[in-house]
Amino acid sequence: MAEDVKPTRKNLMAIEDRIELSERGHDTLEQKRDGLIMEFMDILDQAQDVRSDLEEDYEEAQRKINMARAMEGDVAVRGAASALKEHPEITTQSHNIMGVVVPQIESSRVKKSLDQRGYGLLGTSARIDEAAEAYEELLESIILAAEVETAMKKMLEEIETTKRRVNALEFKLLPELYESQEYIEQKLEEQEREEIFRLKKIKAKKEEEEKEAREAEQEAEAKEPGNVLADD
Repeated sequence: MAEDVKPTRKNLMAIEDRIELSERGHDTLEQKRDGLIMEFMDILDQAQDVRSDLEEDYEEAQRKINMARAMEGDVAVRGAASALKEHPEITTQSHNIMGVVVPQIESSRVKKSLDQRGYGLLGTSARIDEAAEAYEELLESIILAAEVETAMKKMLEEIETTKRRVNALEFKLLPELYESQEYIEQKLEEQEREEIFRLKKIKAKKEEEEKEAREAEQEAEAKEPGNVLADD
């Protein structure tokens, strides 16, 4: 790349400007990468807690539904489930974390009171109520887990993208610019030395010509008739 650049002052100034801009960009991207990693670690800790809660809620829901089936039978459990009138609603918004847009999931009608579940209070038992409540808790955990997992995935993608940009600047673009800068500076120094040498030769030649002219003038003056008579 360096040999493809014409060694001129203008190109040197342009490369120095690119180096300054690239170094600032590199520093900014490094700060962004480090900030993203810190944010990602916080989300990762949250994700681990959410996963743990999700597993516990799933096991609890399974235990409660199995108990309801054992006590009330599958027909009663399915009947209670089919009686649901109002289904949960989920809306998504977004918020920004260091330039990364991550989803924010809002849910409604997940947890319900006994009269909102649709089945008659007299036709069911506390076992079915407990199972319904456990699955409502599980659904809320699933929604939260989806939000956190998606945020974590988007953050990780942005970290990888930022790392690639940092590496491209650090190991490719900046070394090439430094090489071109050094190449132009060396060529300009060579040109400057050659110019100084050329000017010295011109000066030396001019001085030699002036010296020869003076000597020729002196010799001509010495040969003039008046000078000869004076000598006699």
